[in-house]
Amino acid sequence: MPGGKKAESEKAAAKTKFSRRDFLVSSGTVVAVESLIATTPAGAAVAATTSPSPAAVKETPASKGYLVYDGKKCAGCTTCMLACSLVHHGVQSLSLSRIQIMQDSFGKFPTDVVMAPCRQCVTPPCVINCPTGACHVDTAHGNVRTIDAKKCIGCKTCIRMCPQQPHRTVWNAAEKKAIKCDLCTDTPYWNEKGGIGGKQACVESCPMKAIKFVAETPNQEETDGYDINLRNDYWLNLGLVDNSTVIPPRMKAMASAKKPAFKPQPKPKE
Repeated sequence: MPGGKKAESEKAAAKTKFSRRDFLVSSGTVVAVESLIATTPAGAAVAATTSPSPAAVKETPASKGYLVYDGKKCAGCTTCMLACSLVHHGVQSLSLSRIQIMQDSFGKFPTDVVMAPCRQCVTPPCVINCPTGACHVDTAHGNVRTIDAKKCIGCKTCIRMCPQQPHRTVWNAAEKKAIKCDLCTDTPYWNEKGGIGGKQACVESCPMKAIKFVAETPNQEETDGYDINLRNDYWLNLGLVDNSTVIPPRMKAMASAKKPAFKPQPKPKE
């Protein structure tokens, strides 16, 4: 083989070898990056919105009930969490609560306490991505997004797909199942009727009245539509309102009521 052709052949071989190595390295990098993205909340949100087919998203009916809250009103007492686990599981356990309260001891009001109930998303990633149908829309009970424990295989897909932090789907370590808020539709340890048209344990037990059940769908952008002002609903009667010109109804009624004429008591006879 002539010297010129041999040199060109060796150069081509070296180039081919480098290209193959470069391909393998770059492929590994891509896989690593994709794995990293998939484990982040943003990656989960992207996967949740791009994985399902348009037909699957379109066929998901909106829930007929939602929990909204007032983050500025929450005292961080976790009463709602204990009530949630009690009515669903019969025990008071913060880890089994389907509503989460996060506290930052070094934070400043109002971000030192953050409430995190399930959003009952209009487009629920947990429902759309569940491989077994365990996480589903309960059409018989107002389209509540819930999990059928009998169908759950413990794959945690619904937890990974939830774009919120903390995830609104919770892991039950004892039963190796995922659980989530069902608006108290299924509460075997509570004698009250829950779900749509019923009561919710967190709403009923909150001493600050910082949680409220509503039928209208909140704004789905981030959590702004869920964190609302509930202070005037209950604090108005105490005079603790943002607008100081508002006169609480009870005080107004007392001021307008006719006061009985003052009658001095007769002095006791000596």
